[in-house]
Amino acid sequence: MDLFAASWAALRAAVADLTDKDFEQPSGCAGWLVRDLVCHLVIDAQDVLITLATPVGTAPLTADATTYWQVTNDPPTGEDPLAALTVRLAAAYEDPALLKFHLDDVGAAAGRAAGLADPTTRVTTQDKVLTVADYLTAYVLEWTLHHLDLTAYVPTAPGPSSESLAHSRAALERVAGAAFPASFTDEDVLLIGTGRRAPTDGQCAELEPLAMKLPLVLG
Repeated sequence: MDLFAASWAALRAAVADLTDKDFEQPSGCAGWLVRDLVCHLVIDAQDVLITLATPVGTAPLTADATTYWQVTNDPPTGEDPLAALTVRLAAAYEDPALLKFHLDDVGAAAGRAAGLADPTTRVTTQDKVLTVADYLTAYVLEWTLHHLDLTAYVPTAPGPSSESLAHSRAALERVAGAAFPASFTDEDVLLIGTGRRAPTDGQCAELEPLAMKLPLVLG
């Protein structure tokens, strides 16, 4: 839960330091500009608040930090209805300062709620029941991937911490059910593993037979 707080704070700080021009750059999410990604982060923060406010008592657990993720092999194009709605919402802000303010406001609330939550409490989201600890642990991977998305075309922005990268690599390997080659950096694993970057020819050879499972598109 400490890493959830740290990774979320680092991502929000990176957004706060963006220039207006940065908001118009592409992001690592297919079809989205940086402003669209930041709008998505606002929605993510709202989801965290909603989930933490949805306890389910002693309902049977149906997921953990790994099985929380729904995995497909179809990379997103940015054209599905929800992605398209995010783009329209982002454009409606017009002034990037408004988008920054909204993320800071809702994001800080989500961070406080996470810090106050009992890690053993059972909550529900996406028709799954899991503990707060598992839910927030899953979100470290979400924050880290989106931090990489944010900085993909904004090289001056600080990236995620080494702790967040290492944690997220281990999380993705659990989702994959296999380890990535030791020669791959944590960033390589996250970007190649989720289809954000194509592997080189040499990396393709090292990935066999894991390559048959890739990309791991998390939803």
